[in-house]
Amino acid sequence: MDADAVRERAAALPTEPGVYQFRAGETTLYVGKAVDLRDRVRSYADPRSGRIRGMVARADRIEFAVTDTETQALLLEANLIKRLQPRFNVRLKDDKSYPLIALTDHPVPRIEVTRDPEEGAVAYGPFTDKGRVETVVKAIRDEYLLRGCSDHKYANRDRPCLDYEMGICSAPCTGEIDPESYAEDVAAVHRFLEGETGALADPLRRRMEAAAESAEFERAANLRDRLEAVEAFHGEGGEAVSDRSDDRAVDVLAAAVEGDVARVARLHSERGQLVDRSRHRLDAAAVGDGSTDDGGGPDANTPAAVLSAFLTQYYAEREFPDAVLLAERPADPDVVDWLEAEGVAVRVPGAGREAKLVELALKNARKRGGRDDSVGALGERLGVGRPDRIEGFDVSHAQGTAVVGSDVCFVDGSAETADYRRKKLTDRNDDYANMRELVRWRAERAVEGRDDRPDPDLLLIDGGEGQLGAARDALAETGWDVPVAALAKAEELVITPTGTRRWDDDAPELHLLQRVRDEAHRFAVSYHQTVRDEVKTVLDDVPGVGPETRRRLLRRFGSVENVREASPEDLTDVDGIGDRTAETLGERL
Repeated sequence: MDADAVRERAAALPTEPGVYQFRAGETTLYVGKAVDLRDRVRSYADPRSGRIRGMVARADRIEFAVTDTETQALLLEANLIKRLQPRFNVRLKDDKSYPLIALTDHPVPRIEVTRDPEEGAVAYGPFTDKGRVETVVKAIRDEYLLRGCSDHKYANRDRPCLDYEMGICSAPCTGEIDPESYAEDVAAVHRFLEGETGALADPLRRRMEAAAESAEFERAANLRDRLEAVEAFHGEGGEAVSDRSDDRAVDVLAAAVEGDVARVARLHSERGQLVDRSRHRLDAAAVGDGSTDDGGGPDANTPAAVLSAFLTQYYAEREFPDAVLLAERPADPDVVDWLEAEGVAVRVPGAGREAKLVELALKNARKRGGRDDSVGALGERLGVGRPDRIEGFDVSHAQGTAVVGSDVCFVDGSAETADYRRKKLTDRNDDYANMRELVRWRAERAVEGRDDRPDPDLLLIDGGEGQLGAARDALAETGWDVPVAALAKAEELVITPTGTRRWDDDAPELHLLQRVRDEAHRFAVSYHQTVRDEVKTVLDDVPGVGPETRRRLLRRFGSVENVREASPEDLTDVDGIGDRTAETLGERL
């Protein structure tokens, strides 16, 4: 839309509160709220931000909805942003990228480190340092002997497993510990995870001191390392927590912005005790143009604007705390008015215990996801911002048959297996056409809102210039605007739309791309083998060759043609193939 089209559309809008959307086809580019829809939309005819000028130019229409009050507009805007994930808004994303510690909803709970807790489980976190989390869980199991096995393995056992012999499980499965004693151990673990560091640190320290007195120095050093991890687990919050006689629920929030990505750290205190902490990722966008209606100002990539977006999107679907402590005042005053109208005390403390809590939240918000931050380095090398969410694509087939594609997902450098997808493709021996079909399938689902996953920050193609070109063709055909690169296997060249690059072999950002590429390849090959094994072949008609033997033959030799050319000796090397069956195969094939 040009300036005249925006003014013409604005003139037809009411002067009431409401929400407006800039749309391109079926895609929502931006959602905003306004006290006066007509006046607010008219301001986009001459936006101050180059990014917004580009957004307006891409839009082909403006839609709106009138609300009775400004508060209704605020909440409707938050719900639409959460549901539609518009590219030019500050968007709260699900915090799936960090590990949690969970105790399952079971009469005899197990403890686990997970990114996707079972329904009913009590989960603590998320945490940014997976290594520290695993160390702490090992210390918990050493001290309190909680089980770590699946419910399937736990059921119907008649003798303890190896964990019992290793001294990291009390074997409740076979009654080696009574249910009441096990429940007491579980309660102690809950106390530790809720902030009572001494529940685990004190027995660890006693064991360390006993080992040192017995001259078991290696064991003492190991226990010392665990003790340090345990004492650091809850950070500095213990000293900053307010009086335990306070029975209020308090959230402490701080935001940090890095490029087009923002993180909000949340500390939660109940009855004066710090019981939970989490970090939430948002995609930030420079969308403001000076109006205070959306809190953006000339640049929405500020902590104050991010806090405005987070507060509405987070609390629109959660129970309100009694108070919210903030590192700074939200950019949008309507957000504060809304919270205070709901009975939430909003403060920006300047000193004392509350200020220490805010300082701790700010430290958490500024922490990066990994020790070496290969994700940030990758974004800098590619010039695409920080690619926290990467999707990798590969195609696998056997000379044009059983063609399949894989779409794997990495979040903050770690595989997000729940977001893996796979697809059967048209049978043809054309790698470029296959890749084009695969990427078009993903792009169309995203553009049409049929994919329940957030848009990635980067697409990685397994292949060279041809595969990258095919992927770019698919993106252009569908209008899906996502950065894309390829990684060629032979020489590990990084191929982008602007050229081919050779990175140092030890570059962490190259290793990240290799992990994504290799996982996409593994997932594609695995699915291809499954599809190929499902295809009926002439092997099905050979006496003595059942479905399992057929699968073994195809996995060993790759195709019926290779089975035909195999020697009797090679055939009998396959489990289930004897001399008679090998002879029959030779005759039939």
